Amino acid sequence: MTTINLSDIRDLQPSEVVSLLSGIYEHSSWVAERAFMDENSSSSLESINDIFQSMKQVVESASVDEKLKLLREHPDLCTRASCVGKLTNSSREEQSKAGLDRLTPEELSEFTADNAQYREKFGFPFILAVRNATKHTVLGALRSRVKNSYETEFHACLAQVHKIAWMRLIQLIVPKKHGFLTCHVLDTANGSPAQKMSIELFRVCKDNNNAETMEFVSEFQTNDDGRLEGGPALKGEAFKVGVYQWVFHVGDYFATKSNLLTTCGTPFLDKVPVRFGIDDPESHYHVPLLVSPYSYSTYRGS
Repeated sequence: MTTINLSDIRDLQPSEVVSLLSGIYEHSSWVAERAFMDENSSSSLESINDIFQSMKQVVESASVDEKLKLLREHPDLCTRASCVGKLTNSSREEQSKAGLDRLTPEELSEFTADNAQYREKFGFPFILAVRNATKHTVLGALRSRVKNSYETEFHACLAQVHKIAWMRLIQLIVPKKHGFLTCHVLDTANGSPAQKMSIELFRVCKDNNNAETMEFVSEFQTNDDGRLEGGPALKGEAFKVGVYQWVFHVGDYFATKSNLLTTCGTPFLDKVPVRFGIDDPESHYHVPLLVSPYSYSTYRGS
């Protein structure tokens, strides 16, 4: 996919901005037209999120009929091979990422029946942002959401439409390089920062067959405050959207502590993996660990 720098978008004519962004919402160029046809509408854009919020607001301000038309522009997931030509390039790529173009005949029959039940009940297709999903995720969500009320599903599908739009934007636009990743480890057993703990960072990759591989990024050690020596783990060009995994060497760390909780011969917790996703390339992601020899927790901090 051809990409463009955010700074270059500000220099485009309104018609060029609309042309560039016309496919962000499926077969609905009117969203980009209303957001960016004014002469100065793109000159103040400072982030991908600015673009997204402008387009999202157009949809949120649209009439119910326009929103319904937008939902109906989306294809059925797991569409038959005979209908693939009707998919946009973005939809085709997204469904392929989830393996929905490689279903067995039995799976395709199952999805087709469930899609038909959903469409008959609600009058619009089942919509799910599938770029990072699997066929099992899709089927489980479809079977769960078909039980919802019309109003609940209408709003759920609109939320998924916005999620799809966001993921298309971050594929299209090169972000500013001010996102970064940090970490902090707290030893809850001793009530202190976890000093000198070894941590590894991996990026989770997928090959053309959707098989996962773990790409080593770097190794770190926490300082006296339990934070990473040397600052952010990722920043600048290295900070990219994707799935990552910390591996905290908890067993080695607690083996150095004079604590009766850690006297077992085989540690209950040895290496603790924490898998997380980076979705916004322009934001700060802080992924800490609170840990004892027998439990741990994490969250997205600030």
